[in-house]
Amino acid sequence: MLTWANAVPRFLQGSRDFVDAVAATSPARLAIVVFALVIALFTTILSLPAASASGEFTPLHDALFTATSAVCVTGLTVVSTATHWSLFGQVVIIVGVFMGGLGILTLASVLSLAVSKRLGVRGKLRAQEAMNIQNVGRLGEVGTLLRIVITTSVAIEALLALALAPRFFVLGEPVGRAIWHGIFYAVSAFNSAGFTPHSDGLVPYETDLWVLIPLMTGAIIGSLGFPVLMVLIVHRGRYRKWNLHTKLTIVVSGILLFLGSVGWGAMEWNNRATIGGMGLGDKLIHSFFASVMTRSTGFNLVDQNQLETPTMLLTDALMFAGGGSASTAGGIKVTTIAVMFLAIVAEARGDSDIRAFGRRIPESTMRVAISVVVLGATLVSVATGLLLGISGQPLDRVLFDSISAFATVGLSTGLAGELPPEGKYVLSALMFAGRVGTITLATALSLRHRNQLYHYPEERPIIG
Repeated sequence: MLTWANAVPRFLQGSRDFVDAVAATSPARLAIVVFALVIALFTTILSLPAASASGEFTPLHDALFTATSAVCVTGLTVVSTATHWSLFGQVVIIVGVFMGGLGILTLASVLSLAVSKRLGVRGKLRAQEAMNIQNVGRLGEVGTLLRIVITTSVAIEALLALALAPRFFVLGEPVGRAIWHGIFYAVSAFNSAGFTPHSDGLVPYETDLWVLIPLMTGAIIGSLGFPVLMVLIVHRGRYRKWNLHTKLTIVVSGILLFLGSVGWGAMEWNNRATIGGMGLGDKLIHSFFASVMTRSTGFNLVDQNQLETPTMLLTDALMFAGGGSASTAGGIKVTTIAVMFLAIVAEARGDSDIRAFGRRIPESTMRVAISVVVLGATLVSVATGLLLGISGQPLDRVLFDSISAFATVGLSTGLAGELPPEGKYVLSALMFAGRVGTITLATALSLRHRNQLYHYPEERPIIG
């Protein structure tokens, strides 16, 4: 006899089995559906009068854009976070950022496990070792994984909030507001979102290291990715025990941070509209801060419209590169860049294998990397073309905001707020595709392995 007492467990069991089946057969589709439903929910909430400071309904295109930006941890805005939204609305936004960040970390990790299910025994062991997760059984049973992700994320965000809140209090904010702003910035920084609860952003704190250092620290940690964090937590400074993914992520991230700082600082050194009138120390701080934020989080200390044209191009490149795989940062990911670069080096040397740190990288990984780069470039190109026709704005502004949306960075020339509703829908779709698309594409391609019974004769076309 079916009763309420046993109906609920059966429903939960059935739901778990359904999730397990979908995750095993089509993890990419599950990812897209889940993120779309969450965005729809937050869009509905943000459109309510209680979410706005004026007590009026927020137009659908503005609510959808903000919800997508929050859940996809982008940080692009079309209305002021500080003035348009009520306290309830700001809470909804930061909850969306928190859920989006957890969802991305968990999703990327679950999809990595989905790929490992199609591997042999040795491949599964290596995949689990790389993720440092040996206790997750079926794909639908992600409780252990989710528990690890939540615990790690909350611990890091709590430390960041403890560092930031006292500073806001010292600067004259009431205790409650200082704590709220500390939490808001901590969640936003670690999840690479870039939302700010202050109407004038971070400009008042442009030389305040007590505020800037925790934000940069949170952004860097969040951009490394959950698999890298787990390796660092388990093995710490024992470099020899780091896996290839961790080594590539940290090395390439360090190179991009250094080159980005030097390049951005050199190009803006004499630009009095940005850092030209500052002292040496402040110039160095701004340069490093810009390099960190252009690849992940999107906080800014200067008006992006005042950047020199070469600096905007450099920023475009850094945003497109992004952060680490399975992280809250966007872009094509630093490991993709590493694989592409290593392939070029191997080809230049005449090597048949792509090698790094004493390991050989499979050719299938190279094909996935090429696919991710081509997908990203195609999405940005299509969106840029559409926005050029819709807005009539110069190419540099449109391209800048398009790459920022795709790479879920959040830096903007202000174009997003100037666009008509159809332009905001284009950027919303680009944020969604940029966040979910590269992860699901890489997973889908990794799962598509077919046994070929025959091969055609080999013939090499002329390249270049």
